Amino acid sequence: MMQKHVLAFDLGASSGRAMLGRLEDGKIVLEELHRFPNDPVQAGGRLHWDILRLLHELKQSLLKAKHRGIKLSSIAIDTWGVDFGLLGGPGNELLGNPVHYRDSQTDGVMERLIGELSAETIFDRSGIQFLTFNTLYQLEAMKKAGSPLLREAKHFLMIPALLRYFLTDEMHNEFSLATTTQMYNPVTGDWDDELLKAVGADRSLFGPVVQPGTPVGRLSESVCAELGIEPVPVIAVAEHDTGSAVAAVPAKDRSFAYLSCGTWSLIGTEVSEPVMGAKALELNFTNEGGVYGTYRLLKNIMGLWILQECRREWERAGVKYTFPELVAKASAAEPFACFIDSDDELFLPPGDMPGRIREYCERTGQKAPENEGAFVRAILESLAFKYRYALEQTGQLSGVTYSGLHMVGGGIQNTLLCEWTANAIGKPVWAGPIEGSAIGNMLVQWITNGELSDIWEARRVVGDSFPVDVYEPKDGPQWEEAYVRFLAATGLTG
Repeated sequence: MMQKHVLAFDLGASSGRAMLGRLEDGKIVLEELHRFPNDPVQAGGRLHWDILRLLHELKQSLLKAKHRGIKLSSIAIDTWGVDFGLLGGPGNELLGNPVHYRDSQTDGVMERLIGELSAETIFDRSGIQFLTFNTLYQLEAMKKAGSPLLREAKHFLMIPALLRYFLTDEMHNEFSLATTTQMYNPVTGDWDDELLKAVGADRSLFGPVVQPGTPVGRLSESVCAELGIEPVPVIAVAEHDTGSAVAAVPAKDRSFAYLSCGTWSLIGTEVSEPVMGAKALELNFTNEGGVYGTYRLLKNIMGLWILQECRREWERAGVKYTFPELVAKASAAEPFACFIDSDDELFLPPGDMPGRIREYCERTGQKAPENEGAFVRAILESLAFKYRYALEQTGQLSGVTYSGLHMVGGGIQNTLLCEWTANAIGKPVWAGPIEGSAIGNMLVQWITNGELSDIWEARRVVGDSFPVDVYEPKDGPQWEEAYVRFLAATGLTG
C-alpha cells in the first residue's frame, strides 16, 4: 500500500522549501522535496516580493511529487507575516507585486499614526508590538501616497492566502497571519473596524478569518489540468511561520519559553489569552495568534539578519565565507569587546551592515570591530544577551519563571549561538528541531486529517522523532558582568 504524505510549503524571507512528511511507527519522517531562493526584487523605486516566481516554485514541487509517484493527503503553506497582495478587476487579478516589509515606504508612518491615534488605542485594539513595517502602516503609507491599488482593490490576502488563492481559487485569511497585521482585535475575534477606518481600508476587503486546522479548498481544476495531477485538499495551518514553529516545540510542560531562531528571532511563551495592558505596551510585546485557541506572547528580535547581511557585504567585496567559517572566526575573537542592540532601526534595511555596526559603536562610545571574527562575535554575543533581556520580560508579563529555553529553527545549527544563549540566560537551552516551521505545519495537517489527536500528542511525537541538544550554562560570573556592560552600552534598562 502506498504511503500517504503531507506536503508543507515553508517560505522564509530568503528561501523556500517544500517538505514531505509521513508518520511511521509513531515517528515523523521528513524529506526535502524542493528548495528554492526567495530573492526580493528592486523595481520602480520599491522592493517587491517575486510572488509569481514563488507560485512557479510551488508548482514545481507538486510536479516533483507527481514524478516520484508520491500520494499527497494534504497541502499547507506557511510564510513570514505582515505582507499582502490586493486583488481586483472582473477576474480578481493581482494588483501589483506585493511590497517587501523592508521597503522604505513606511519610514516615519508608524510615528505619525501613533500621533493621531495614540499608542494606547492601537495596542488596546490589537495587542500587537509596534514594528515600523506592520501591515497597518503599510496601508497607511499607501493611503497617504494616493495609491490607485487601494481604490481598485476588492480583496486583501496575506501572502500564504494569496498563494493558496492561486492554487485553489478560494480566498481565506488565516488567524495567525491576520494577527500580525496589527489590525485584528483579539478581544472581538475579528478585524478591528476602528483601525481599518483610520487607514482608509474598506472592511469588505478582508473577509472572515479562519483558524489553523481549517480545510480551505482543493487544488483547482485549472492547476490540476496544468500539472496533470489529482486534486489535493489544502489546509490552513498556522500560516505565520513562527506560529508553526511554536506548534513544533517539543515541550512537556504547559508553561514553556521558546525561541524561534532564524533571520528573525522570536522569543516568548504560549498563553491561552492575550496579555494586554500598560506593562505589555511599555515592553512592546506582541500577542500573535497560535494554534488551537492559543496566543504567542513574544518579542520580535532582529536575529541572524544582521549576520546574513554582513556576509553578503563581504561577498560583494570579493571575500566569500561559509557560516561555519564565520562562526569559527567568532570563537577565536576577543570576547565582550563591544555590543549592539540588534533592534536598533539602523539594522533594519538591507545594505552595508558592517558599516552600520561601526556607526553604532561610534555613536555609543565603543571601539568598533576590526575584522570579520570580531564583527560576528559582537553580533552573536549581543543576540544572546538580547534573548536574556526578552526572556526576563516574558517572565514579568506571564508571571512564570522558566527552567530553560526551547530553541527551534535553522538558527540552532549555529551551535556557538546556542551555547552563548545558555551562558547568557544562566539556564539550559534545549535546541531542536531544526525544521520547526515545516514540522509544525505538518502537525496541524495530521491533526486535521485525524492522524494525531491534539497538539500535545503532536509535540510528544516531535520529541520522539528528533534529537534535542542540551546546552548547559558555563562561565556564569563572566557572562553576568558582561550583561551589565551590554545594558550600559545599548542603553537598555535592566
